Amino acid sequence: MSQDMLDWTDTLALSELPEEVIIPITIGDKPLVLYRTGDDIRAFEGKCPHKGAPMEQGVACRSRYGDVQLVCPWHKATFSAESGRLIEPPALDPLKRYPVEVHDGRVLVGNHPMTGIAPQPMRDYETVAIVGAGAAAVAAAVTLREEGYAGRIMLISPEDEAPYDRTALSKMVLGSGKKDAPPPPLRPADWYETHRVERLVDRVVKLDLQTRLITLEKGNPFTPDHILLASGSRARRLDIPGAELDNVRVLRSASDAEAIIASVDDKTSVVVIGSGFIGMEAASALRKRGAGVTVVSQTELPFQKQLGDVIAGAMLDLHVGKGVAFIPQRKAKAIEGEKSVTGVTLDDDSTLTASLVLVGIGAEPVLDYLPDYVVNKQGGLDVDPTMKIAPDIYAVGDIASVEHNGHRYRIEHWRTAQCQARIAARTMLGLPGGELPTPWFWTQQYDRKIEYLGWPQAFDRVEIEGDAGNFDFTANYLKGDKIVGIATAGRPKEMGEAVVTFEDA
Repeated sequence: MSQDMLDWTDTLALSELPEEVIIPITIGDKPLVLYRTGDDIRAFEGKCPHKGAPMEQGVACRSRYGDVQLVCPWHKATFSAESGRLIEPPALDPLKRYPVEVHDGRVLVGNHPMTGIAPQPMRDYETVAIVGAGAAAVAAAVTLREEGYAGRIMLISPEDEAPYDRTALSKMVLGSGKKDAPPPPLRPADWYETHRVERLVDRVVKLDLQTRLITLEKGNPFTPDHILLASGSRARRLDIPGAELDNVRVLRSASDAEAIIASVDDKTSVVVIGSGFIGMEAASALRKRGAGVTVVSQTELPFQKQLGDVIAGAMLDLHVGKGVAFIPQRKAKAIEGEKSVTGVTLDDDSTLTASLVLVGIGAEPVLDYLPDYVVNKQGGLDVDPTMKIAPDIYAVGDIASVEHNGHRYRIEHWRTAQCQARIAARTMLGLPGGELPTPWFWTQQYDRKIEYLGWPQAFDRVEIEGDAGNFDFTANYLKGDKIVGIATAGRPKEMGEAVVTFEDA
């Protein structure tokens, strides 16, 4: 065997490789996948670069533009089935592609990934300032470098920590069972230096939209060439007596999660105020830690407005079966205690014992550095399809109000925020920004996962195929005769295809 042949692995017979199906293979200890269309065979790394999901459990499907995309089964990152390039986050890297040859009816795959062609450097004389350091901010910085931007990039945030996965706080960090379980970083620690992305720990106190002058709390004011606003949200606080007592917590940052973990053991009585995604995910996580958990909800069921009665009822049954007490259609009137919380009084004058109160009543956009007149009635910033709010100024994530079918929406979900950031970054460079995909989000509670695809529109009815109680279903949300949203549980391939092909026009 020649030295060249030593760099290839014989994987399987061509006749054994079906068309238009993701097939797993291994080379040594490396998992890869193959995808075949006719005589064209492509090989890619077998784990999604985001969280390591096995790509063979995902799906390959054709978009309305005719290209085939490979969809991660866990978090719905999408990649080109031709080149492996990243199409949509939450992954921030492409799928590595490996060379393939067919000899004597056998499929041979190269042992080393192919080297991509680096883009031509551009705009080395410009500065991009990104206000914020969350998922959208990092996605923008990654995209700028991916497209060849060679100028200065600054991430401005008052948080000392390197950018981290904020969604992991309620899903993973609280429920890990560990006292020290930091959220995973969005990029490796050395990435920022390697890619010349400056992290400025400071707070933006004012932005002049006409001149692009940024005023900082500590540093000197400056005027960058482009500005991306990705300042995100802050947790809403209760406005009732006792809300400032010790052990009344919110969950928005890594330090919030650390404080909650330090206060919780199997003797802790927790009252969660609010039955949205943060509240119910936190309830799940804290039950895993052995705490007693009571949820106070203004609605009859958790997620009732978003998911409908049947699926919301299944979620409630799941929590009650795990020992969570759920008090519907009640509000907290006061939090009791002298220095630290001892209980919560409700609007029917009943009192719940509590040694920890977790407030999960939503979030509000951080926009206090902007004049009031630019903030719309939703509390966000009106953006155009390129995410622009003013010349060379863009807004993405929780603060951005995007238009869809004549209505404006603020989508407070991380995949959409990252998609918006990639559009804005490309537009800054004079490149086609692309279209914003239909919003997708997911929630993990205990060992159950629900995925939802759609804009936050009202629906008339829900048609469910499968078993909602066992979390194996597909639910179509209809407004008239039109499907405006889809929810699934236990069906990652079905949702993966919908992420690429769903049209809500």
